[in-house]
This record gives sequence, structure tokens and C-alpha cells, in this order.
Amino acid sequence: MSQANSKGGSVAIADLPPAPVTRKPGSVGGGAKPALMLGALGVVYGDIGTSPLYAFKEGMKAATGGGAAVPEAAIGGVSLILWSLILVVSLKYAILVLRADNRGEGGIVAMLALLGARHAEAGTWRGLLLVVGLIGAALLYGDGAITPAISVLSAIEGLKVDAPVLTPFIVPITIVILIGLFLVQHKGVAAIGRVFGPVMLVWFVVITLLAIPSILHSPEILAAINPWRAVGFLVHAGWGIAFAVLGAAFLALTGGEAMYADLGHFGATPIRVSWFGIVLPALFIHYCGQGALLIAEPNAIENPFFRLAPDWLHYPLVALATLATVIASQSIISGAFSLTQQAIQLGFLPAMRVVHTAEEERGQIYVPAVNWLLAIATLTAVVLFGSSDALGGAYGIAVSGLMAITTLLAALIALKWGYNPFAVLAVNGFFLVIDLVFLAANSAKLLEGGWFPLVLACIVAFPMLTWLKGNRALEAVRASMRQSEATFLARLTTHPPVTLRGTAAFLTVATDGIPMALGRLVERSHCLHERILLVTVIYEEKPVIPAEERAQVTLVAEGIRKAISKYTPGMERVVLRYGFMQKASIPEGLQCAVASGLLPPQYLEDMTYFVGHEVILPSPSNSAFWIWRGGLFSFMKRNAESTGAFFGIPARQVVEVGTEIEI
Repeated sequence: MSQANSKGGSVAIADLPPAPVTRKPGSVGGGAKPALMLGALGVVYGDIGTSPLYAFKEGMKAATGGGAAVPEAAIGGVSLILWSLILVVSLKYAILVLRADNRGEGGIVAMLALLGARHAEAGTWRGLLLVVGLIGAALLYGDGAITPAISVLSAIEGLKVDAPVLTPFIVPITIVILIGLFLVQHKGVAAIGRVFGPVMLVWFVVITLLAIPSILHSPEILAAINPWRAVGFLVHAGWGIAFAVLGAAFLALTGGEAMYADLGHFGATPIRVSWFGIVLPALFIHYCGQGALLIAEPNAIENPFFRLAPDWLHYPLVALATLATVIASQSIISGAFSLTQQAIQLGFLPAMRVVHTAEEERGQIYVPAVNWLLAIATLTAVVLFGSSDALGGAYGIAVSGLMAITTLLAALIALKWGYNPFAVLAVNGFFLVIDLVFLAANSAKLLEGGWFPLVLACIVAFPMLTWLKGNRALEAVRASMRQSEATFLARLTTHPPVTLRGTAAFLTVATDGIPMALGRLVERSHCLHERILLVTVIYEEKPVIPAEERAQVTLVAEGIRKAISKYTPGMERVVLRYGFMQKASIPEGLQCAVASGLLPPQYLEDMTYFVGHEVILPSPSNSAFWIWRGGLFSFMKRNAESTGAFFGIPARQVVEVGTEIEI
């Protein structure tokens, strides 16, 4: 029940110092196994791999004001996208950020763990760091709502190329596909996930082959390899157009952050090899193909992706694009589930029902509340904006903000690991400038739709911060109400309780003192079980804690127990430790304690679990919260999943002991 810590980050330059981490076989240090590379294609690169459906189109429309593209704009736009992919995705993420693993895991929460920000006090620089990190995590939810909407919409819009009469049906078709996607989430993605990689491999091969004839027809597009064509294009375009083009070009980078977020699933080597060996070359060739097409046919600007294909291939290509965008959407949704589970376990969100859809895969989970909230947000985006062009204005600002936060946290991690401050400033400062330029360019789209993912992020971030602050205030009140072990045991000598058969396990967030549920039970019922366990669950900053290291058992106040053994039952304190990527189960943890010889087997017989049920009463006189924010915390506390269910305790063995607490 007590929850310990968070997650990972990014670094500055070349060789890491020997970091205090334990790598899993086949994880960050693992080889480039074909199965892992293929899996990475489907899970990691689904989002960035489907960006050609809309990214270059939006950039050219911004560059030409919606008119015909000119060769300079086409070459400059392709050059800008290519070098953005090289600098941001290849150098920053693939080369540098992937080095900052937290025992094989990555992601914004892993970065917070590496920095030790989990227990930061308000008003300190670590407290500010925690707030910034949680905002970065919240931005991922905004991205998670927009990605399925713009991806599937852009694929279905391919119908307009051959059948403009179908235009009114694009939004309804998109809504049907997305509803179907969210409806099947409860079944898990283990089976369908096996086809993600092969389908995306076909996708990258197809988009490469589509582009080659166009490049051969207009080979001058290869001048885009020169980065000065991008710089010259932006300089001569003027600030207004340059910022608009930068904001649109950034759409080609969205999904790059998944390389680090999915580090623990595949390892750095398969992710890097897939990127440099398949994804980057395919995107390079394809964007050149779209640019070459606009040089030859300026009127193709309305949908250059589908115009690359011959007429007979349009409908099959729409089907393939739809399947690829569904895969990209599934990856985002699964990522939101994983992020939610980690946030719950680290104390950033209230307990929610988490369903493991595949016992053999720890990452295969389904969070019903998040699924349907994401569905509402995604469908709202489709109906509200109605087209991929309009959604282009809403897309990007959340991801660019997250990338800037990642770079900032990366610099702090590099400093913590002992890097030269000047090297950190030079390397991370360079990438931070790039991130801030893209963030500024995307901020210019704020009124065009950029407000939407920011509103979603605020809707997530504020409750996260409220829950974190509320739990700290709640624990402070608990600590003041909790009896010390000596006081409790001494009271038993003067007021001996009736001894009941069996074992009673009292769940507590603290590793010292007597749980309030135990104190109230003895006070009101004057009885106590013959065997008492005080059980605390701690989530560590490590991703995974091995089963043999799960339990720690200590005897409570041994000297006092001997003095009053006539009246006092056996009482042990059990601390169960889990990693932030694991699901805690108290029955499983106690079995580990028995298997390790820390508890006798009979302790698990006739077991009753006592759980505190706290009713939060917001108090105007309490300075921890404004009264309305205290009401929000109280609402979240009431609607959180029950403690027993969250920790896998059978309902028939749970007894709740109520307490009213003012905060």
C-alpha cells in the first residue's frame, strides 16, 4: 500500500559511466534479434511510420498557402523533414536518449525515478521537477487522443482521390473504425499484436516502392539531402510561413518519443537497428517521392501520398493505410494503459481496475476507465475537427512539449551521472534549442486546435497533482493518529484482548507504528487474532523486483513481546517490494515470504485481511487544500478501486474498518 518511486530519462553524450542498473537479458544490452526487430516495427514505429499520410501534405499547404507547390518549396520541405528526422529522432532519441535506461526501462516516469523526484517536497527544485515530469506524462494522454483520430482520418481520406462522392462518409467511417478499436481492447492485443510487425514491414516496403518511380522521374528532389536547402527555404519564406512550415513538418516526428517509452519491451539494439535499417531509409525515400511528385505535378498537393500510387492501387492502399493507422492507434492506446498502471503504482493516480489480458506478458494490460475516457476524447476530436487537415493544427503541441521536457530531464540525469557540465550544456542545450523552436512553431497553432491536447493534458495533470498532494496530507494525518508499537503493546498488558483463531493481516502504508485499523479493532471489539501480520507494499524505483527479494519480515517489538507473551499474539511486520512495472499481489507476496522461509506455512491458513476504509472530509480550517480541491481529492478517493481488489485479495477474506479523516 505504501508506494515508493518513479521512472526514467535521457543523457548527454557518448559513453555512459557504469550506472547502478541491472539489465535484463535481451533488454537494453540485448542483441538485434529478428523477432524483436519485427515487433519494434509494429509497436514502436506505427505512429511515425504512418506520418507520411499527412505530414508532408500539411507542410506544403503551409508553405504555399494551399496553392500549387513550387520546386523550391518541395525540396526545402523534404529537406526540413529529413534533417528533423536525423537530428531529433536519430541523434537525440536513437543515439543518446536510449542510453538513459532505468534497469532496462524507459519513459517519462522512468526519468523521474532516475532523478529521485518521487518523494520531492513542495517548494524545492525536485518538487518543481516532479511537477514538470507529471505534466510531461499528462501530455502523452493528449497525444494518445489525437493520434488515432488524425491517423485513421488521413487513411480513410484516401477514398476522396477516386470517389469524391464519398467525402461525407469519411467521418462516419472513421468513427465506426475507432469505436470498433476501443470495443476490442478488453480482449487484449496478444494475438493481434503478432501481426503488427509483419503488417508494418509490408507498409514500409510499399511506401518505399511507391516513391521510387517518382524520384526517378524528378531526381532533382535528391538535392533535399543538403541541409542548407532546408535552412535557405526557411530564411527566404519569412517568419510567418517558416513557423507554419516548422509546425507542420513536426508532424513527421510525432511517434519518435515511442522509441524511449517502449525501451523495456524490445531493448535499445532492436529499436536502433529497426530505425536505421528499415524505418529511416523507408521514410527518407518516401518523403523524397512525395516531393518529387509535387515537382512534376503541383496540383497533387491535396493528397500526395495516395497520388503516388497508380489508380488501380488506390483502394488496396486505403485498406493497407487503414490497417497501419489502426496499428499505430493500438500502440498509443496500449502505451496509455502502461503509463496509467505505472502512475497508479507510484502514487500519481488513484487505484483503478487493471486487467491483465495475457498472464505470460506483463505489458499486456487493459484499463477500462482509461480506455473509455480515451475513446470519448478521440471521437470528440474526430467530430470536432472533421478532417486530418484541421487536426493537423491540434497535433504536435503536446509531443513537442514532451520532447522539450525529455531533453531537460536528460540533462539533469547526465549531470547526476557525472558528465562534464560543459558537455551536457553543449549537447543537451543544442537539442533543447531545436525542441523549443518546434514548440514555439506548434504554439502558433494554439487557436487552430492546439488548445485541444493541452486541455486534455490539464484534465489529467491537475488530478494527478491533487492526488499526490492529497495523499501526502492524508499520510500526515494518519501519522498523527497512529499509535506507536510500544504504546499499543503496553495497552494489551493492561487490557488483554480475547484471542481469536487464525491469522489477521492488517494493510498499512507505513513501515512503523500500528495501523489505525488494528488500533480501532482492538479498541472497539477487544479481540485479536492469534497471529498478526502488519503488511506494507512498497513500489520501488526499479522496474522489476525478483520474487526471491519480494518479502522482508521482522518481529514487532521483540523485547516487549517476551515480557507480555501471556497476552500478546505473534506479531510480524511484512514489507513486500514490487517494481513499478509489476502488479502487486499481497497473497502472492506472502507466498513468497513462506517460500523464502520467512513465515511458517500455517500463517497463510485461515487468513483474514483488514483494510482501512477512510472517508475524507474536506476541512475549511485545513491549509493543505482549498476546500473545492479537497472535495476533488475526496471524490477521487471514494471512486478509487478498493484496496483489497487492487492488491489481489479475495473479497470474501476482506474486512474493512472505517475511519473519518479531515484534511
